[in-house]
Amino acid sequence: MKKSISKQITRIIPRAFYARGTVTVARSLLGKYLVRVRGKAKLVCRIVEVEAYKGRDDPASHAFRGMTPRNMPMFGQPGHTYVYFTYGNHYCLNVTTQPAGKPAAVLIRAVEPLEGIEMMRQLRSGVTDLQLTNGPGKLTKALDIDKSLNQIDLTRTGPLFIAKPSHEEPIIICRSSRIGISLGKERLWRFYIRSNPYVSRSQSRTGL
Repeated sequence: MKKSISKQITRIIPRAFYARGTVTVARSLLGKYLVRVRGKAKLVCRIVEVEAYKGRDDPASHAFRGMTPRNMPMFGQPGHTYVYFTYGNHYCLNVTTQPAGKPAAVLIRAVEPLEGIEMMRQLRSGVTDLQLTNGPGKLTKALDIDKSLNQIDLTRTGPLFIAKPSHEEPIIICRSSRIGISLGKERLWRFYIRSNPYVSRSQSRTGL
C-alpha cells in the first residue's frame, strides 16, 4: 500500500467534469480518488467500478418517473452526492451528472482502499481486506457514508470529495450490463477496471 497518498491530493475534480454525459462521466471516474475526511483522518480509495443511470429515458433510474423527495439530488447541480438507503440494510453513494434539471447520476459500486485502511477495518470488522469495499453497500460502511452526506458538494474540500491522482496509471476499462436491475439490462453502463480484485463481481466482460 502506498504511503502518504492524501498529501499528494491537490487537484479536486471541478464541476465541469460532472456536467457532461453520464456515461462519459462514469468511465472517466475510474481511477480517480474518493476521499472521505473523518475527523483528522483521511480515508482514500481508488474508484474501480461504477454504473451510469440517466433520467426519464432510463427505466432502471430512480428519476425515470420524475422528481420525488428521495431522488431530488439527481435533478440538481452536477458534482454533488446522492445517497440513499436501500433494502433496509445499507446506503449507496452516487455522484450527480449533467446540467441541473437533467436528472442523472453515477453509482459508485466498488473502490480500492489506499489509505486509512485501519479505520476501514474497524468500520467493517470481521471481513477480509478484499471484502472491505468491493460493493456499493460495503464501501459506504467502510467509509462511514450515510444520509448525513447526501447532497454534499464534491467539488470542494469537505467531508467527501473526488480528486485526480498525481499520476494516473494506465487502466483497461471493461463494461457489462448493470447489476440488480430488471429493466434496461440491454444498456452496458456498468464500467470497471479489468483484473482489479476489488471489483464487486465478474460478468461477461467487454473491453472498450
